[in-house]
Parts: sequence; structure tokens; C-alpha cells
Amino acid sequence: MTSTFVLFDVDGTLMDAVANQRRVWHEWAARYGADGDEVYAVALRTRPVETFAAVAPGRDPDECLALLHALEDEDVRTGSYGAFDGAAELLNALPVDRWALVTSNYEHRVRGRFERTGLPMPGLIVDAASVAEGKPSPVPYLLAAEKLGADPADCLVIEDAPSGVRSGLAAGMTVWTVNTEAPHPGAHRNFRSLAEAAPHIVDALT
Repeated sequence: MTSTFVLFDVDGTLMDAVANQRRVWHEWAARYGADGDEVYAVALRTRPVETFAAVAPGRDPDECLALLHALEDEDVRTGSYGAFDGAAELLNALPVDRWALVTSNYEHRVRGRFERTGLPMPGLIVDAASVAEGKPSPVPYLLAAEKLGADPADCLVIEDAPSGVRSGLAAGMTVWTVNTEAPHPGAHRNFRSLAEAAPHIVDALT
């Protein structure tokens, strides 16, 4: 296939942040006297506001979110991050105006992580603050295509999570999964690692 643009998810796709996310949620749980493993298990399946309602009922959700954001920002400043093998080489091989990041995180954290790992930045980041509906809604990927002046049918989405796959498919885009042993339902192609996918992603733009 040939695509005009490549749209990347970040966490789990370009960067390994699982340990960081687990640590942040465990610290958050400790502040509320909750079990870290139980809270993290819920957080993996739900949005933060839904997690708060499930594990800290009766607590002010705004207070819960403010603490989570503070812990996440501190982790960006002090945590240890690693890009997946081949990520830097892949991104540097792509024309800067033909790829973008579509993430459920916030842009300032993504920029902080990229700076610490040496990954190049694209011209466009669609983050959680950019949209009213996050993945699995198609809105984030459709917004990225709109801002790039691209037809959704000409976009290749690189994802690792089921919600991201559903988002890209609902946007009418081709979706490849990476860093997973088996493809998520609907994905057009799967690679066990980003490094394995990299040459195919480059070829897709030529």
C-alpha cells in the first residue's frame, strides 16, 4: 500500500511507558489508601474520571485528577523512559510534514519524553486537550488528517492498543499494529515490534 501520511500513537507504540504508568498509579493509590495493583488494573480499562469513581468513590474527581496530573508531570521530569528499538531511525527517515502524533496524553508530557529520549518531534501533535472525544472515537485521527490536509483514506495509523485500532478504523484509515504478538481485531497488518514494522512504514510513504 502507499500512504500520504503516517499517524503514530505514542505510549506502547513509539515509547515504552508501562513501568512509568504503573508507578504513577501506585503512587496515586497510596495517597488515597487504595491498593496500587487494583487501581492500576482499573486504570488500564477506563478513563481517569471513571477510574476515580470506581476506586475512590466520594472523592472530589477534580482533586483526584489534579494529583494524577502532578504525579505524571513529575514522572516526565524524573522518570526513566525508553524509546522502542528503531523509533528514532524510523522517525528521522520520514519527511517531517508527513507524520504526526495522535495521543491520549498531553502535548507537554509528550514533548518532555521525546526530549529525554532524543526522538524527533513532528509538526503536529493531536493530544487529549485537542479533542472532546478521545480514542476509540475517530475524532482524534480525523482531526489529525484535517490539520494535515490529508484524506483519511490516505493515512496509515500505527497503534498498539485496541481502542486506538478502533479509532483509526472508524476514521476510515489503514491501521497497523506493533509491539504485540497478535493483531487486534480489524487491524490490517501486525508486527511483533516497531523495528520489524519500520521498513514497511517507510515503504508505505514511497
